[in-house]
Amino acid sequence: MSRNVRNRSQPLMRATAARPLVDFIADSVGMTAEIMGQIGIDPAIASDPYALIPLAQYVEHFERAAHVLGNPNLGLQVAMRLRPADLGPVGVLFSISPSIWSGLSRLADNGAILQDGTHSSLFEVGGDLVWTYRLADSTIWPRRQDSEFSLAAVCQLIRQSFLPGWQPIEVHLEHGEQSEHSLLQKLFRAPVLYHQSANRLIMSREAALRRHRSEDTGMVGILARHIADLGQQHHQEATLVDRARRIVSLTLGQRPVTLDSVAAELRMSARSLQRYLAEEGTSLRALVQEHRVEMARTLLEKTDMPLSQIALTLGYADGTVFWRAYRNWTGQEPSASRRPEDETPGLQHDV
Repeated sequence: MSRNVRNRSQPLMRATAARPLVDFIADSVGMTAEIMGQIGIDPAIASDPYALIPLAQYVEHFERAAHVLGNPNLGLQVAMRLRPADLGPVGVLFSISPSIWSGLSRLADNGAILQDGTHSSLFEVGGDLVWTYRLADSTIWPRRQDSEFSLAAVCQLIRQSFLPGWQPIEVHLEHGEQSEHSLLQKLFRAPVLYHQSANRLIMSREAALRRHRSEDTGMVGILARHIADLGQQHHQEATLVDRARRIVSLTLGQRPVTLDSVAAELRMSARSLQRYLAEEGTSLRALVQEHRVEMARTLLEKTDMPLSQIALTLGYADGTVFWRAYRNWTGQEPSASRRPEDETPGLQHDV
């Protein structure tokens, strides 16, 4: 992972977010030149936690590390060692929050300080609370290690900061069943569903609202200012279209995506949202279709997910409806986008 990348056309992340992986490798097999060379990691990133590295490169190296080390559960094991301070001021702010809800809200708001090019959100569905995480670029695949690490890391942070025995109601993973299912259920202590439209933790709203401590407003203020300073250096302000696109990517397949629901997330009226999108030459319907096309192509080209499951993931009632929609989008049947059966997707261990 090269350091201090300045090309803002690609999503970047702080080196501090990669430290848990680097430290795990160092403790497991040592930071030998041979191992680091095979994985592609520059050990020098450990010396500067605020250095910027390409997000796609980090995800690729995470997958490669699992392959080189012969450890398909690497992401889970790295997450189990995580401490709030490992994520810098963002992690510390999470740990001193008064409730799980407030901690996760701050993590969603400040996650871009650690890495951009990712979407995370906290919202209610049917009386439950849903924490959602996914990489914005669907072409970054495989990404199993990052997905499992990210959800397991949130679980670990909650257990360390609030409740040691905390468990979600359900866990969603966007990739297929490639992990040791028993290990996942043991770690999350909840049912795990695969081939979902995003990575999610479904949790009790009541438990998330429970207060565990009084807030140290002085410390919160100091951390918030530090995070804001980092944000000015690293994060570019998202446009309203970008923010609407982010909401679509996080909620599609989990709850209905409507003008009213997206506008509510953006704290504006549905009419204002519709007018603004029109002024930008787009619409909510176009954003939903754009996301569906991007996801469909990725799932068809890079996975073996059945068409019926792809349909559900994209919010369609069944495979027939998806088949017709895909043909209308691209002029060809979904089967034409499937990779050859003898072509292995991504790294060899991630089939």
